[in-house]
Formats: sequence, structure tokens, C-alpha cells
Amino acid sequence: MRRSLLLLCTALLGGALHAQHRVIDVHPAHDGKDLTMEDVILNRKVWPENRYYSWVDANQYRFFDGIRRDTVRINTAVEAAPIGGWTAFNVGNSLSITDGRDTVAVAVSNDRDLVYGQAVSRNEFGIDEGWYWSPSGRRLAFFRKDESRVTDFPLLDITTRTGTLRTTKYPMNGMDSETVALGVYDLDRGGTIYLAVDDFGADRYLAGISWSPDDRFLYVQVLDRSQHHLRLNQYSAATGAFVKTLLTEDNDAWVEPLDPVRFLEGRGDLFIYRTDNRDGYKNLYLADTLGGVRRLTAVDADVEYVANDGRSVWYTSAEVSPVENHLFRIRIDAAKGRPLRKVRFGAPERLTPERGWHNIAMNPDCTWYFDRYSNLGTPGVTRLCSTDGKRAETLATASDPLADFAACTVELGTVPSADGQYENYYRLLYPKDFDPARKYPVILYVYGGPHSQMVTDSWLGNIRMWEMLMAQRGYLVYIQDNRGTQNRGADFEKAINRACGQAEMADQMVGIDRLRALPYVDADRIGVHGWSYGGFMTISLMTTYPDVFKVGVAGGPVIDWKWYEVMYGERYMDTPETNPEGFARTSLLDKAPRLRGRLLICQGAVDPTVVWEHSLSFIQECIDHGVPVDYFPYPLAEHNVRGPNRVHLMDKVTRYFADYL
Repeated sequence: MRRSLLLLCTALLGGALHAQHRVIDVHPAHDGKDLTMEDVILNRKVWPENRYYSWVDANQYRFFDGIRRDTVRINTAVEAAPIGGWTAFNVGNSLSITDGRDTVAVAVSNDRDLVYGQAVSRNEFGIDEGWYWSPSGRRLAFFRKDESRVTDFPLLDITTRTGTLRTTKYPMNGMDSETVALGVYDLDRGGTIYLAVDDFGADRYLAGISWSPDDRFLYVQVLDRSQHHLRLNQYSAATGAFVKTLLTEDNDAWVEPLDPVRFLEGRGDLFIYRTDNRDGYKNLYLADTLGGVRRLTAVDADVEYVANDGRSVWYTSAEVSPVENHLFRIRIDAAKGRPLRKVRFGAPERLTPERGWHNIAMNPDCTWYFDRYSNLGTPGVTRLCSTDGKRAETLATASDPLADFAACTVELGTVPSADGQYENYYRLLYPKDFDPARKYPVILYVYGGPHSQMVTDSWLGNIRMWEMLMAQRGYLVYIQDNRGTQNRGADFEKAINRACGQAEMADQMVGIDRLRALPYVDADRIGVHGWSYGGFMTISLMTTYPDVFKVGVAGGPVIDWKWYEVMYGERYMDTPETNPEGFARTSLLDKAPRLRGRLLICQGAVDPTVVWEHSLSFIQECIDHGVPVDYFPYPLAEHNVRGPNRVHLMDKVTRYFADYL
């Protein structure tokens, strides 16, 4: 008899999640491009002459000598980016650089409201770092963030003798926000200048920071606070002066820059730009510094840039299927001096024939790539392939990790969206020893928000092991993507504009209604569980369809979008002043009296993302209206409950469904 998955789930949830090390190859031939740990292995396999690698591990900056085969710690910077022999790092809110011998204070802050060299805009717009080295390593662009106008939100620290309030800067929707500037430190001159960004006032966003190959210019995507208007601007790296606007984007829903521009290798005047605002899908465009733009990937599907070597551009695409991810190449003829209008594009070539979801890691000179893929029935295959097509080697084929466990059947399928325009993908887990003559309860696991895709043609449909555990315990477990999620084009994603939760709920209910009509579904025992945006969806579904959902567990839920952060919340909802109807329609505060089923809300008490005001306000509404509700805070947890707390959390979620569904 096979073992239960409970032990496996506990091990997975309780163990630390090992984040992929951020690795920088500082060999001069690679221009300081970011690599992964897999790339280090690839480098040792393909380029044994490369000697030096460095990475950040457990907040310690480590350096590996590939010849001597030893690793040493050289400092304790929380973030580090060694390029051309220099390393940038933060100490508190200050920014410094070092070459291992000399250390230079680039920008010093003794003010908690003034921050240098850290990510801005709460990590929206693809921003996950606070500085950007120039290709030569002689100039460093960095963010300066002024949060003096941003309100403080109190978080309770219970680990002190009498309890302590610590605060986090939290710019709420419609309220004052941070002010961001971009500085440039010049190692040769030893000074800093700031870019003269005059567009859209003080509340504008700076995203997609890119250097020209010759270090002379910075390219910045300047976005207004409403996130309806964008300008791609060129600035002098020597003086900070505005040079010109290369292109603009305008959209009544939103414009969301997520990518820097990538210059074509060997050309300082041609670059690759990605947007979904021109042809309805996130496609790649070849543009020039004169303002010309040509569509490079002419496909009705979202694509992701991978690499280019000046002769070919590699990208991954959803054009085979929205639940598959494949690598493609377009050959281009862009000889030096050839203007954009005369650059010739070849036909797209698909390089990954195997069905499924392919994750690609390519080496810096675009001669080799890792292809890690899986599909519904294939746990995983890792291949090393040459881009000339002459060599391909299977490095590993994963065995079924559930071979010794009581795995359950997983089904992939589609249901129509509520508006009938799309097919939404789902995965459905059947209970262990499924008997169609019996009736089973259903658990809907939901997220449903932007930048998510829950269902892919990867191993077991991109399953979470908790789903398998619940299927083992006799539940049908259903997961479905809906309008508003990614990888389906701009219209699909922007269907939620100014009304978060509405199109998403309508789509989810199409799937739920189909399930309820099946003879083996107990339509009186439907449960729902989700976290963050999924917590918002859970309570939205339970209060909008109280006769359908018997039990729900909502984690870290958004209750009212006026309490959520500026950058994310204003993109999708605008502000309470400009969209009062939308805020009234989506707020869950006045919907508390509609709650009929059994609801458990779990919340990290020191959550800096969905602050405690959300769930506590909903609880108070339930109290005021005499509505029974269950609540469980995790006193030391932030937004994503982790470690032993997460084991406790998932055990509680599991027991709640066992007790009440």
C-alpha cells in the first residue's frame, strides 16, 4: 500500500525554499551578464578557461576560484553586483562600491526616508535591483528613493518585553507616494550626477533602466502615476541631460513596462523592445535610436525575450498553446550601418519540439543553452543543446518523485470564459481510488490575479503538492486560470480594468457550475481556498455566491483596494476619486452580511504587503453584523507564511476543510 503524501507535503512546506543563487560571471568576455548556478555548471563544461564566479548566498557575498577550487567570503553585502572588478553593495540606506582593496561611498544616507541603491516602486515594473552597472563597469546608475511623503503603517513586534511598534513605509492607493530619481556615479571622475527627468511631475515612475553599449547614454521608460502614458527617453550619462524621446505608449486601461531595452549585439543604434500595447500581445519590436519601430515577432501570443547575438534573436512563446512554452529563433540581417528599414528578418524557427513547458537558460555568447522541460506526464528532462543544431545532449531525466506515494489522476482541460470569447484552462485532481458512482466534495484553489498562470502543460499541470494531498483524502481539487491572468494577450489580461474580481469570479463560476452538474460531484459541498489576491477571490466568491460555497479559507486577503499600495492598486483600479463605482463594487466590507458559509481568515500579523488593516476591518464588519467568522493570525509571519509556521498553516487549512466540508 502506498504511503500518504502528508509526509512529503510536510517536508516540502517545512523546509526552507532554496532561492536560486544570483550569479555574476565576471570574466571580461561575458560583459558581466547575469548567470544562474546552472550557467556556472555550463561555463565549466563549455568554457573551462573561465576562472572566476561570485554570488550572494545567505546574505554573504562569496567568490569562487575555478582553478584553485576554493570559495571565500569577501564581504557581507546583502546585494552585490560585481562588474569589471567593482562590487556595489548596500549598508543600511547607503550605497558603496569596492574592488576588494578600496571602498568608495557612492551615496550616504542617515535618513530613514532617503534610500540609495535599493529597488523602488515596491518591486513593480520588473524592478528587482537598485543599481545598474554600465557595460564598461566605469559608471554605476542607481535609484534614489525619497519616502518622506509616504505614510507609516505600524507593525506589532511581540518579541520584545512590552511589545514594540515598528513601522513600514506604505504608499496607499490615492495617497502620497515616493519620489524616485536616477543617479549616475562615474568612477573616473569620482562624482555623481542625476538625470533631468521632467516628465509627468514628481510622482512618475522610472523603469526599464538600460545602458547604451558605449556607456554614453541611459534609456529610461518614464511612466506617469496614472500608468496610462509612457515615454522611452534617452539621457546623457555624463551630464544627466535629457536627449530625446524615442517612442511613447498610451492606453486607457494601463501601460506596464516590465523589460529594459536590449541592444542588438554589435549595434549601438538598434535595440529590442517588448510591449503589449501595439498589437495586442507582448511581442518583441526592433527599434532604433532615431525613433523607428518594426515588429519582430508577428505572432498572436505573448513572448519573452531570451537572448541575441546580433545575427539571431531567441525568444520563448505561447504561440503553440497558452499552456506550453517553447523556444524560437528569428535570424536577422543587421550588418553594421544598415538602417532599421533595411534590416531583414527570417521566418521563426521552433527549437523545442517536445510538448510541454520549456525553461531556457542560454550562455552569454549564444552558442549553448539549457532546456529544462516537463509536461503533464513527464516529471522533467534537462538537455544541453548547441544553437547551431549540431549537438544535443540529455543531461538528466527525472524519475517520478511520486512513485512511492499514492498519486492521483490529474486532468487538463478547458472551459469557456463567461463572455464566451476565450477558453480558460484548468487542472482537476481526482480522488484516490475514484469511483464515478460516488459523490465527492470539491475544493477550488484560486489565485486569479495579474501576473499569474496556475495551469500549464508541465508535470501534473503545475501542481501544488497540497492539492494532491487533498485528492488523496477524498476531494476533487479544481484549479482554473481566468481573464486577468497572464500569457493570453492584452485584452484577456485587461478585462479586469477598474473592477478587480468581477470577470475573474464570472470565469471561475463557469468551471464550478460545470463541476456541480457532474453526477459524482456533491454540489452541496463546495469549498474554496486562496492567498493574497486568492484570499480576495475566496471572500468575494463566498459573499457573491453564498448558496454555492459552503467552506472557505482566505489567506492575507485584500478587502478594500483603497488600502492597497499605489503602484499595483492604481494600475488595475485607478483611485477612489477617479473610480468610486469600481471601489464600491469590489470592496468586501459591505459584503460581510452576505456571508453564509464557514470562513477562516489567516493573516501574517507583520504583513507589509497586504497590511493587517484589511482582514481586521472585515472581521469588525462581521462582528458589527453578527456574522460568525473564524480568524487565525500568525504573529511573526509576513505576507507569505514560511518555515514551521507554514507547516502549521497548511495543517490548519487541511483540518478546516475536514471539519466543515
